[in-house]
Amino acid sequence: MSKKDTKKCCHMTSIGGQAVIEGVMMRGPEKIATAVRKSSGEIIIDEKPVNSFVARHKLNKIPLLRGVVSFVESMVTGVKCLMFSADQMDLEDDESEQMSKFEKWLDNKFGDKIKDIAIYFSVVVALCFSIGLFMILPTVIAGLFDNLVKNRILLNLIEGAIKLAIFLLYLWGVAHMSDIKRVFEYHGAEHKTIATYEAGVELTPENAKEYTRLHPRCGTSFLLIVMVISILMFSLLSWKTWWIRILYRLLLLPVVAGVSYEIIKFAGKHPNGIVGWLTKPGLWLQKITTREPDESQLEVAIAAMKAVIPENNEDDKW
Repeated sequence: MSKKDTKKCCHMTSIGGQAVIEGVMMRGPEKIATAVRKSSGEIIIDEKPVNSFVARHKLNKIPLLRGVVSFVESMVTGVKCLMFSADQMDLEDDESEQMSKFEKWLDNKFGDKIKDIAIYFSVVVALCFSIGLFMILPTVIAGLFDNLVKNRILLNLIEGAIKLAIFLLYLWGVAHMSDIKRVFEYHGAEHKTIATYEAGVELTPENAKEYTRLHPRCGTSFLLIVMVISILMFSLLSWKTWWIRILYRLLLLPVVAGVSYEIIKFAGKHPNGIVGWLTKPGLWLQKITTREPDESQLEVAIAAMKAVIPENNEDDKW
């Protein structure tokens, strides 16, 4: 960890982002920018205005509800940015390659709408995969202990322990995939760039490499908080048939997401003291999901950051 990890922030920014394929997406109060480095060394930047349902309908002032809607919005935005970065890689392939019959049928049938369909389909698939792996599977496995353990709370806690173990094993497995390692390096570049900006230091790769790659508002910390909140909340539910247990968990999932969002939002504003200690596990987990970036990766993250910094610094407060 850098010697500047604990340096006090001069400006607590609302800007956040995510790593994409060979690049970084940053979301500011007014714009979303995705910067991608092509194999030629050129950095391509895609800028779009923020078009938030939460902001348009003033849901950002309604606790819990804003967290649920923001979570869905973040997933859609993330998939769009990933597709943009993937498109940049595809453009470097052989452009003369012909489309398959199925691709031609899709193009004729849906035209320009095919990307929107792919985006929302990807979000639905991701949600179904997450619910199946981290909610349904632990419940089914814990059900095997039904005849051995009669205490309802203990059974729910066993389910929670299984869920947490699956989550950690999943992250550990993904982190060891060669293609994902570079994405995690860009994830580290994203965090270092934000930390540099919050410290009020000039945004250069040389400065950014001195700062921490761990951040309390990271999506990894959010996922861990979701896990912990769900374990605590679900431990109070009745233990009946497996389908009723799953139904309860599905119905309470928006509540879990909303509460987790409020906690991560509060932690982002109050990174020190007791809150700082409570968010430590999420920061430790980021040591798996982030890696130290090189200067070229920091340069990409800085390009994305500079594109979304508003002219008025007051518009950027968390």
